[in-house]
Amino acid sequence: MIKKFINRLLGKTDSGNSRRASPFGKREDVPVQVHGIDPQLVDQRALDVVHTLKQAGHEAYIVGGAVRDLLLGLRPKDFDVATSATPEQVKGLFRRAFIIGRRFRIVHVIYGRGREHEMIEVSTFRAYLDSADAEQVAGNERTSKGQLAGMTHAVDASGRVLRDNVWGPIEHDAARRDFSINAMYYDPESQTVVDFHHGIRDAKKKTLRMIGDAVTRYREDPVRIIRAVRFAAKLNALGFQFDPKTREPLVASRNLLADVPQSRLFDEMLKLLQTGHALASIEQLKAHGLANGIYPLLDVVVQRADDPFVKLALQDTDRRVGEGKPVAPSFLLACVLWADVRKGWSQRLQPRPNQRPTPPVAALQDAVDDAFDARIGDVSGRGKLGADMREIWMMQPRFDKRVGSSPFSLVDQARFRAGFDFLRLRAQVGEVEEELAHWWETFQHASDEMREDMIDAQRRANLAKPGGPGAARRVKRSDAEHPVNAPAPDPRFRPVAGAENGEEDDAPESDGPTDAVPSDGTAPAKKRRRRRRKPTGAPRAEGGSGGDGPGDPG
Repeated sequence: MIKKFINRLLGKTDSGNSRRASPFGKREDVPVQVHGIDPQLVDQRALDVVHTLKQAGHEAYIVGGAVRDLLLGLRPKDFDVATSATPEQVKGLFRRAFIIGRRFRIVHVIYGRGREHEMIEVSTFRAYLDSADAEQVAGNERTSKGQLAGMTHAVDASGRVLRDNVWGPIEHDAARRDFSINAMYYDPESQTVVDFHHGIRDAKKKTLRMIGDAVTRYREDPVRIIRAVRFAAKLNALGFQFDPKTREPLVASRNLLADVPQSRLFDEMLKLLQTGHALASIEQLKAHGLANGIYPLLDVVVQRADDPFVKLALQDTDRRVGEGKPVAPSFLLACVLWADVRKGWSQRLQPRPNQRPTPPVAALQDAVDDAFDARIGDVSGRGKLGADMREIWMMQPRFDKRVGSSPFSLVDQARFRAGFDFLRLRAQVGEVEEELAHWWETFQHASDEMREDMIDAQRRANLAKPGGPGAARRVKRSDAEHPVNAPAPDPRFRPVAGAENGEEDDAPESDGPTDAVPSDGTAPAKKRRRRRRKPTGAPRAEGGSGGDGPGDPG
């Protein structure tokens, strides 16, 4: 206090304290003549959300990465809105709106239904609060759930923010965002960009700069390390580079990720790999010393990125995102872990002394279980993602069966297309024959008649193959059909010539002795007695069995 008073008398200012006391920057309202954003690139639904909020008397802006992309002349894939309205007020203005999250409470406003739906994420302006003033808990989100339930601003022992739901003005909200190019606010009605931290300048200079002290910001939320890599990967093709003060603490701050819940790291990993820049993200991880230590499964992806099969899967994912097609994390992760599954499957199929061979399907199931236990654990292995991965893997042996009803049932499976795409990549790297993938590509798009013809042709091809179902094979002495293993005929029932036509044996009886013993030592055959037929219409002997013949009494 005395030092501050003396400095004030002498006309001096403490620049360091001044910066800490005023982290909010200076507001600049930049007109369209300067920023040059094309309003045609703005999504109509985002415009509707902003208009509705402003009509209700609230401030509302398009914010974040959408503004950055608009400045660069790109059409954003996602639009976020920031507003002065609380989550409850936002929810009350829209018919289909849902409040989500605990750490950051936000609102999802939904337009459309099914796969064609679009979501606009709406967040409330948050206050800029010093972590030293926040409530502190000793544990994390799980161990301190009871304490956190009644808190709006809380941190753990390392300074990581666990709750951040204190509302404030727009300048506070801008100061608590991560990168300067993500801290700009665009009003589509007035076409004005509100800039507090020289975001437009950094966008023009193609610089990724963290707002405030980078070390402190990484400590507040270590996931910003992964976000930094994701932004660098996305914008690297446009020439963006890290500001040195933002890049230097990345590796040293990596250990902070150990306190982040595994489920959140898993979600951030999927964002890193499914934004259309998976290969570029892996290159950025390697370039900045983050190839390992972020998340165990991500480490596996980075290690195997140069494997032909995994690389094809990453390229395929980037291509689909670029074409606006949906991508499933289950498919990409199934490709990454296929080496583990295939190795375990092969080992279980190896014959073992004095043991029956393991059935192929059972061996594959065991290999899948081992891969989940070793690589994924409890994060997502037991959910829908894990079930989809299992289905893709278990479908692979079924592609070898191309006769009977199996192809029809397989092509009707809900996950058939994912399983086929997996097979197609296997064929591209030479793991299976290209002809197999081509056959299934044709079969899935063919008519029922053509499918029947394809199956008939495949059946004939199987019969013609050496060792196929119809090919002659050598009968071993141990086989049941070998002649030495055939049962001896019962001598009591000798074949009778003409018996199959209903004729009687009229051959003369043997003149040999009836009790003669055959040379092979078996019991003598009983002599067959002949029964003579009576002429048709002859009367039966008295006392015989009754019937409807002409000789029976009426």
